Amino acid sequence: MVTKPQIRQQLPRLFRPSVSRVLLALGFIITLFFVAVAIFAPTWESWGWLQDPGASLSNPVHQPPNAEHWFGTTRQGYDVFSRTLFGSRAALQVVVVATALSLIVGVPLGLISGYLGGRLDRALLFLMDTIYTLPGLLLSVTLAFVVGRGIFNAAIAVSISYIPQYYRVVRNHTTSVKTELFVEAARAMGATPTRILSRYLFFNVIQSVPVLFTLNAADAILILGGLGFLGLGLPETVPEWGYALRQALDALPTGIWWTAFFPGLAMTLMVSGLSLLGEGLSEVFDPRDR
Repeated sequence: MVTKPQIRQQLPRLFRPSVSRVLLALGFIITLFFVAVAIFAPTWESWGWLQDPGASLSNPVHQPPNAEHWFGTTRQGYDVFSRTLFGSRAALQVVVVATALSLIVGVPLGLISGYLGGRLDRALLFLMDTIYTLPGLLLSVTLAFVVGRGIFNAAIAVSISYIPQYYRVVRNHTTSVKTELFVEAARAMGATPTRILSRYLFFNVIQSVPVLFTLNAADAILILGGLGFLGLGLPETVPEWGYALRQALDALPTGIWWTAFFPGLAMTLMVSGLSLLGEGLSEVFDPRDR
C-alpha cells in the first residue's frame, strides 16, 4: 500500500522535466523563431516594418545602434538589422536545399548498398569513406570554385560532405535489419527487392535520419558562413551572415563592433538552436544516449 508521504515524494519526479525535453523545447523555440523570421521578413519589409536590406543611405557612414537603425549601419550605409534578419532567409534556403540533396542521395544509396552487398557495397563504401575523410569546409570551398555563387550552387557545395553520413548510417542499419525474420519472411513469400526496401527496410532504418538532419543543418550554417567569409558563397547583393562578417573585419580595429556582433550572434543562436534540437531528438529516439 502506498502511503501519503511516498506519494508526496513521487509527485516532483512525475512533473520534473527531463533534460531531453528541455533541450528539445529550447532548440525547437530557437529554430522556430529563425524559421518565422526567414519566412516573414519580406512581408515585414513590404509593410514598412523593415528597411530594404539592399538600400543604402544617401550619406553612407557607420552609425551605431539607434532608434532608427536598431543594429546600426555598415560603412556602405546598409541597415544591419534588416540585413541580419534577411540573412536568416538565405541561411534557411541553403540549409534546406543542402540537407535535402544529401538526404535524397545518401539514403537510397545506403539502402541499396546495405541490402545488396557485394562489389557494389564495397565500391560505394570506398567512395563514401574517401569523401568523408576530406574536411567539409575544404571540400565545399573546392566545389564552390567549380559551381560558382548562388543559392542552389552553394547548397550543392555544402551537401556533398553530408552524403557519406546519411549513407553510412542507413547502410549500417540496413545491414543489421535485413537479416531479421520479417524480412526473411517477406523474401520467402516472393516480395521483390524494391518492395522489401521500400516497405520493410526503409521505415525501420529511417528513424535516425531526423537527428542527423538537424545536426547537419547546424553544421551547414557554419560552412555557409565560412564560404561567405571567403567570398565564395552567395552573391554580394544577397544578405548573408558570413559575408557580413567579412565586410565588418576592417571596421573592428576602429571600435565599430555592431556590424560583426549582430550577424555573428544570429549565426551562433541559429546553430545552437539546431544543435539543441538535434541532441534532444537523439535522446528521444534513443534513450540510451541520456
